[in-house]
Amino acid sequence: MSEIEQPEERIVQVSEAPTQPVTKPTDQFEHKAAGFWIRFWAYVADLLVLASIGMLLIKPIFRLLSLEINDPTWYAPFTLITSIIFYAYFVLMTKFFNQTVGKMIFGIKVITKDREKLKWSTVLFREWVGRIISVIPLNIPYLAVAFTPKKQAIHDFIADTLVVHEAVYDKTQKVEYTRPPAAKELQEQNIF
Repeated sequence: MSEIEQPEERIVQVSEAPTQPVTKPTDQFEHKAAGFWIRFWAYVADLLVLASIGMLLIKPIFRLLSLEINDPTWYAPFTLITSIIFYAYFVLMTKFFNQTVGKMIFGIKVITKDREKLKWSTVLFREWVGRIISVIPLNIPYLAVAFTPKKQAIHDFIADTLVVHEAVYDKTQKVEYTRPPAAKELQEQNIF
């Protein structure tokens, strides 16, 4: 009888490398955005501070100098001085402390989106130009805080700033993807 030759068995090694990306989740903590109501109450506290300054300092000086306090025109000396104090308060407190007295009371502060130190140009646009835009149409633009994802008002959009809680953080997971090692044959380049 004739023997039938069996073909030699070929040993093929199969790479056990994973074919899907390897994920590496890491926890990240970001400041929690301050919502509408906490910002509203901080603003009310700031208005109380400013009203106290007006009542305790400015009105007595005007009475001593016999100057008119109740002049309804926008360019009246009392109106101009209180407006200057209003905007100077917000600009200087935000620049030097990143928060006003009202924000200090409620534990919130102003930061830039890129987490850098606040520049004068940023503070002036936020607290001066942005507030004028927000205050003139009956304070309605302040309502944007309630409806935007990062709780930004119009003046925050203008200056690229956020108002966040000082000591409250949101935990998010960042997932990093790494490629699995490819087979040696695939890594070699074809040179023609």
